[in-house]
Order: sequence, then C-alpha cells, then structure tokens
Amino acid sequence: MTDVLGVLVIARNGDRDEFYQDPKTYEPQFTESTPLGAVESFQLGAFLRSVYLNPSSPSYITNMKPDLVNTHEVRFLAKAGGEGPVIFDSAIALLQGLFPPTPKNKITLANETTVVAPLGGYQYVPIETVEPGNDRTLEPWTDCPAFQDHISRVYASPEFKEKAKSAQPFFGAIRDYVFGRPTTLENAIYDYMNTQLVHNKTFAHRLPPTLIEQARGFADFHENAIFGSKDIGGIGNLAGRTILHLILDSLQRIAFNGDPLQFLLVETSYHPFISLFHMLEITKNYPELAGFPDYASAIALELRRGPAPEDRDFLRVKFRNGTENFETYHVFGHKADIPLTEFFYRSENYAISSYKQWAATCQDGLQDDYLHIGSQNGATTTIMAACAAVLFVGMFALGKFIKRSRAKKYVRLPDDEVSPGPCTHHNYGTLHNVRSTVVVPNTRAD
Repeated sequence: MTDVLGVLVIARNGDRDEFYQDPKTYEPQFTESTPLGAVESFQLGAFLRSVYLNPSSPSYITNMKPDLVNTHEVRFLAKAGGEGPVIFDSAIALLQGLFPPTPKNKITLANETTVVAPLGGYQYVPIETVEPGNDRTLEPWTDCPAFQDHISRVYASPEFKEKAKSAQPFFGAIRDYVFGRPTTLENAIYDYMNTQLVHNKTFAHRLPPTLIEQARGFADFHENAIFGSKDIGGIGNLAGRTILHLILDSLQRIAFNGDPLQFLLVETSYHPFISLFHMLEITKNYPELAGFPDYASAIALELRRGPAPEDRDFLRVKFRNGTENFETYHVFGHKADIPLTEFFYRSENYAISSYKQWAATCQDGLQDDYLHIGSQNGATTTIMAACAAVLFVGMFALGKFIKRSRAKKYVRLPDDEVSPGPCTHHNYGTLHNVRSTVVVPNTRAD
C-alpha cells in the first residue's frame, strides 16, 4: 500500500496558435489548438497515469481503479474563458492519455450481446467547463478594476521602467521579425515569436540565435510582475487566490473518508501557476520558477498519510515543467512535506471563495490589504467593526428599554389583542447540490 490518498493536478494547456491579450486589461482574443498541443497534453495524461494509476508506482493512489474510470472517484474541470477552446481540447487529449481505450469498457445487453464502446473501448469522461461569465475561479482578472489598476502600477514602477530601458537593444533587433507589431516591454512579443518559431519554417530559418531566449526572459519578467506578488494576499496573486478555494475544498473532500473523490484535474492557463508559486513561497528558494510554465506543465498536490506514529495527513507539492519529470518543491519554508492542517492555517484566510469577495477585491480604488486577515490594516478594520457592533447592540438595547417603558403607560384590557388571521408562509424553493464556487452574475461571456 502506498502513502498517496489522493491528488489534485493543475495542468496548463498544450501548444496553440498565437494568443493575444490586451496588455492593459488582459482581455483575450480567439486562438485555436494544434495537433502538437494535443500530443503534448496526451503525453502529460499518459505520464500522470504512469505515476498515479499504475499499481506498481510508488505514488499509486491507494485503491483507485486504474483501467475503467469511476466518475465518483474523479472530477475534471476546464477553464472556458480566454484560451477556452484550446484548454478544453487539451483536457480531452489529457484524459485520452490518463484513461485510454480499453475493451473492458463494455456492456452486456438483455439478449446477451456484448457491446464494446467505439474506438476499442474509448472512455467518455465528463468535463465541467468553468465559464467566467458565472464563475470567477479560473479567470478572476478580467473585468476587475483593481487588477487593471495593479497593471498600471506595474508599468509605472521604477523596476519595470529600468527593465524596459535595458530591453531597448533587444526590441530594436527584433523589429524586422515581428512585422509591425508593437516592440515594447508592455506588449511582451514572445508569444508571437515562439508560435512562429514552432510553426513557420521560414521564420525559424531567419530568426537569429539567442533572440527567442531573450524574448522568453522579458516575457517571464512581464508576466511575473503582473500575476505575482510578494504579499500572499496581494492583488497580483488574484489568479491564485480564487483557485485556492477550489484547492482547499478538494483537499478536504479527498481527506474525508466518506467522500469517494481521489483525483481532481483542473485544466487551465498559465496565470495561476505564477500566483501559486508566489503564494506558497516556492519562488523564494527557486527564483527560476518566477515566470510562466511551458505548455502541458502540471502542478500536483499529493495528499499523503503521515509516517508512523504520525496520524495526520501531509501535503506534497510537485511540479512538471513541460516534458520534464516531476520535481518536489517544499512550501512555506518547510524542508519536507507540510501537514495538511498547517497548509490550511497558512493559506485559507487568503482564498477568495465567493462572488462577494471577488467583487470587493475588484472594486475600483479599493486597497486589497484591507481584505485579508493578517495585515495591520485588516486588524484595524476588524477592531473598528467590533466597536461599531458594540455601539449598535447598545443602541438596540436602549431602544427596546424605551419601548417597554412607553408600553407601561397604556392599560391593556383582557382579550384586546387582534389576530391577523391564519399565518401565511411563502415557500420560495430550496437550492439543492449547489457547488461552492465563485459565482458572478451572467453579464458577459467570452
């Protein structure tokens, strides 16, 4: 028996066409997946299968069925905003590698005829799409004024201006290779250059050496500045704070013996990777991770039983950058796996778990420091709120006392109470099986 009780995997999509995001708002434009991207995601799925669904693997998930998918044991989500079509395609390809066709996927009919699913027993695994129009878990940064203010502050910062100045020779050198596209640090031209380098033979032959590496370095700086923050509750970590709620909720489910969930996959874009690496303090010891991951990268959060005589569960965080193998990265300054209880204690106050919290965080001009527990400003706000509550209760009690005093001036006769008649109760319905997610009114759709 292995020590792995369950796993949550956050995976980035595979290769795609050029993807443009507005540098001021990060509003996305349409893009499409490629056969290369499907292969990358399929290979990631096969890799995850070899690690977690192979009974001979040291990381095999205890008692999980390796062949036929059990939809009670697994859950799969795919981001629908931004690169949505690409991400959904990547999720499909990953699942093909994770749960490949098997002749065991069959059924025997009443007439004793055995029918195997098409394509040699293809397994049709359900995927939940997360639409930013009604769920902000996987794309909280669009339509968020506070995040747009954060982007403006990043571009106006001395660090960004200094980096832009040092990048001028590079942008001058690539001007002939980007065909009129803006050559500034704000626009981060790497995505276009990388797409052309992979798919355009003429471009690949013309591009001088080292330019793509320089472009990647500047893009890493740009995205890390936008989607990372030294403060765990900072607005730059917004992408990590919304997905953190999903992480904590899923880990609770896996840890609960009465819940059959053992494997959860979240197929998404690169943005939450950057935020989570900062929030979990991984970039402090591994600064090379302060940037966006390669296509088909994955973070795995393994829930493990503790070594004897320990009766607590522990969390191990692994990261696979592109086609590399998993590497273990310790979080919050630990030198080994972190107890699950401590992981919750260190992170749960910064998770954004409702639309109300997301909307408050995104209010124009709102200082995010007031929104999370643990900051000095947050403590001050809590004290002020407590004082206001005490004052409110005092005034309420005073009002009740005055009302009773006035009532004593009237003579109450027997049976002078008037009944309003039969009491009517209105049943407005009950919500059943409502997911605990970040919900937003359906006012827009990507």
